[in-house]
Amino acid sequence: MGAFLDFEKPVAELEAKIKELRHLADRGDVNIAEEVARLEVKVEQTLRQTYAKLTAWQKTQVARHPERPHFTRYVEQLTTEFTPLAGDRRFGEDKAILGGLARFCGRPVMVIGHEKGSGTQGRVTHNFGMAQPEGYRKAVRLLELADRFHLPVLSFIDTPGAYPGIGAEQRGQAEAIARSIEACLMLRAPLVAVIIGEGGSGGAIALATADRVLMLEHAIYSVISPEGCASILWRSSERSRDAAEALKLTAHDLLALKVIDELVAEPVGGAHRRGEDTITAVGEALARHLAELDQDPTDHRAARSAKFEEMGRVGL
Repeated sequence: MGAFLDFEKPVAELEAKIKELRHLADRGDVNIAEEVARLEVKVEQTLRQTYAKLTAWQKTQVARHPERPHFTRYVEQLTTEFTPLAGDRRFGEDKAILGGLARFCGRPVMVIGHEKGSGTQGRVTHNFGMAQPEGYRKAVRLLELADRFHLPVLSFIDTPGAYPGIGAEQRGQAEAIARSIEACLMLRAPLVAVIIGEGGSGGAIALATADRVLMLEHAIYSVISPEGCASILWRSSERSRDAAEALKLTAHDLLALKVIDELVAEPVGGAHRRGEDTITAVGEALARHLAELDQDPTDHRAARSAKFEEMGRVGL
């Protein structure tokens, strides 16, 4: 682990002690195997206790952790023969949304997802996962290609939101997002989405209007960020913790509200600690939902539209 969150300070102190003891052992000064084993058990217990009672704001921090697995890692571990497809055929290439053809569990699929990037240069290259209009228009192009060949689509959502810059607005950001939502709704083949980190506003919904929406245990999914909500309601970002609670943005909240279809458990300590295990769990969930959707080989458009219409229904 390279970075610790504020509430992980007790774990950081224990792991620092383990590192120090191992350094002494390497010098041959003392046999510390028993003490290291005891501390490792303590780390596991502390992590389990800490992550069992995370607040909505703490989950927001976990969802944003820079070492969480991003889209490219999911593609590398879960698919084979990935062939990236670039450009929107109108303006240019947006690297905040990536996608292409691949094989998942041996079958051809289209995969699309937000990519935040790793390291300073990687994050700048991928614009921190905030797509511009050409990113969503590229997604539309790939969705239409999948529809033409009746390929299932897997989408991976991890974005603070669509890029809010002037240039993006001038090139039709809202229209591009709307077209992407429409393309999701019009896809005849199965579409399964999974929120792997942040699911921010329309920038997330553009790829998450799916037959099944899965969500990692410590991911978040909301119409606005806690900071943005606090700035609007209380004119102060210091109320972000309150906003996070009020927004009901955690996977447990959204499962109870029937906004998502399944919560995918993360390893103890979060996806940023055991990325491979997390990706494996997501892959198993995706395969299961695709198999269930395959049992109904007919057009999926009507059922998908009804699913989202039902979310907004209010009893009178």
